[in-house]
Amino acid sequence: MRRFAQVGAPPPLAEFSGLWHLSRQITQADGTTAAFDGTAVWKWQDGASEPTLEYRETGHLKLAGQPPMQAERRYLWRSGPTVWFTDGRFFHTVPPGGGSAHHQCDPDSYTVTYGFSGWTRPEGAVFSTRWEVTGPRKAYQMDTIYRKS
Repeated sequence: MRRFAQVGAPPPLAEFSGLWHLSRQITQADGTTAAFDGTAVWKWQDGASEPTLEYRETGHLKLAGQPPMQAERRYLWRSGPTVWFTDGRFFHTVPPGGGSAHHQCDPDSYTVTYGFSGWTRPEGAVFSTRWEVTGPRKAYQMDTIYRKS
């Protein structure tokens, strides 16, 4: 049973806090694939005007025929939960109980689907995201599994 069991309720922001292991598969429209393996840390931001978790993922990206390379990304998570770029621009809202959200970054379109069926308790939680990115510059699907460490 998920901790946020009431219908339509998003996971509380605090339950994301901490260290997570993540594994990601990226599939380009032409069928080429890449894999990312690493960690994600949601850490409370000191001095923020509202409760904010800094999200930082680090790990290794493996592209076919290339040596693994270090990769990193950062976001800010706030109540809702909502996700923001580190420069303060809004990105998207995590859908209540899982589901899809959209972000338009002209000319490309980003749709994410959150899956929380494995969210049982903070120390054993599992959730997933699937990004589908389309546009003239980008065309890929990115599937990620997060496991609470």
